[in-house]
Amino acid sequence: MDFSDQGILVLATMEMARRRGASSFCPSEVVRWIYPQDWRHFMEEEKEAMMWLFKRGFLEIRQGGDLIAENFLPEGPVRLNIKPKTDAGFT
Repeated sequence: MDFSDQGILVLATMEMARRRGASSFCPSEVVRWIYPQDWRHFMEEEKEAMMWLFKRGFLEIRQGGDLIAENFLPEGPVRLNIKPKTDAGFT
């Protein structure tokens, strides 16, 4: 999937998710990686990037250890994971 037209934070979030594999990470880790000096200024944009990826089925978002609902906008700390691939059609 090509995310290049979605901006650097979408790309960076997916790259971090890919690198972490099964390990979760905080959205702030992405902006600290890309914008180490001014990362706090980019947290709102990172939230938009993570929600864009979540709504399209690329990420899981957990709050308090629980997966959030598809129509829920989380407030407070969350953890991100790449969404596991499923083998559709196999039982």
